[in-house]
Amino acid sequence: MLDINLIRERDDDVRQALLKRMVDVDFTEVLQWDKERRQLIAESEQLRARRKQVSAQIPAMKKAGTDVGALAEEMKAVGARIKELESELTQTERRIQAFMEALPNMPAADVPAGGKESNVVVRTGGTRPEFGFAPQDHMALVSTLGLVDYKRGVKMGGNGFWLYKGDGARLEWALLNYFVNAHFRDGYELILPPHILTYECGYTAGQFPKFEADVFHLEAPEGKERFEQFLLPTAETALINYHRDEVLREEELPKKYFAYTPCYRSEAGSYRTGERGMIRGHQFNKVEMFQFTRPEDSEQALQELVEKAEKLVQGLGLHYRLSQLAAADCSAAMAKTYDIEVWIPSMQEYKEVSSASNAHDYQARRGNIRFKRAGTGKNAFIHSLNASGLATSRLLPAIVEQFQREDGSVVVPDVLREAVGKAVLSP
Repeated sequence: MLDINLIRERDDDVRQALLKRMVDVDFTEVLQWDKERRQLIAESEQLRARRKQVSAQIPAMKKAGTDVGALAEEMKAVGARIKELESELTQTERRIQAFMEALPNMPAADVPAGGKESNVVVRTGGTRPEFGFAPQDHMALVSTLGLVDYKRGVKMGGNGFWLYKGDGARLEWALLNYFVNAHFRDGYELILPPHILTYECGYTAGQFPKFEADVFHLEAPEGKERFEQFLLPTAETALINYHRDEVLREEELPKKYFAYTPCYRSEAGSYRTGERGMIRGHQFNKVEMFQFTRPEDSEQALQELVEKAEKLVQGLGLHYRLSQLAAADCSAAMAKTYDIEVWIPSMQEYKEVSSASNAHDYQARRGNIRFKRAGTGKNAFIHSLNASGLATSRLLPAIVEQFQREDGSVVVPDVLREAVGKAVLSP
């Protein structure tokens, strides 16, 4: 969530920043509500001070035999007015809150304006495969190799689900172990969070209320209009809440965590015809990295997360590219995002396997996550960052397609061979 004080003091600067990702934004109403809110608070405080003053005088006046009838009537009117002001203040604050909740994060200064068409390719890595034969797509390869069973996955879970089996299950698990071991070596702490989260978790992450349709939510309890729990769509949603409503010590920062979870996505809306197989589904495995930092350290932390995710892809020997996303292509809660995308030969395009993002203090404000400055003793909001490290559902298609051979076999990346138990997967 953005800071209303920032909008009050620099409304044009905030508006220009948001126009990088929005068609238009108008602060006229919210600034008027903010003005009214402060007036209501000021009047209420004056009346409370008057009531306190009179309340202290009345006992002495009664003892002295002075008539307090007029003062009693005044206090009755003061009490009624305070009640009116409290009601008006509640309504005004709700309007302000609803407006602020709907605003996305301000893009960082170096983030380009526009949508996907304005994304900037920073660099590419690995060798783009060239085949001297007619290559197969990953759906055909994993089926022939017995790695994935789509038919039984649909039988069990419905459309958008699959299951790994045999060498496919070993390959999937090898990928996850490869990621986990890398994060252990880099000093990150492993968290295994709940897969069912409360509504407050989605709110703190910046996903609710606007993107409630993107998750599988549990049925609302009887008498409740809104669902209270949902299936975790990404471990980021859990990890941002790890220190919700806490004040950390400056010397504790940065906090570096990672988590392994399946991710559950409703993927509301239509699928593109090319996004079959494991490219897009309702459940997939992911290892997520997360950091809580001081504001002045968050840009450096973002680069660390990008480099870590990129190094994992490099270790697999895959051809990929690193792109900086334009403002409108970043998720609403993020100020800056880099995507690492692997090449899928059958689709002739790159697909994201990691998004590394800096939310600045947007999530921290929603979750009330602060740290105490050692030098001043004052509290400040932390910056939160996350990066996939990595998601597997597009890596396995990239591996089998990029490393396929003419006879339909697939070469296993060196870093996975010990866990998979073989160097080549053969039909």
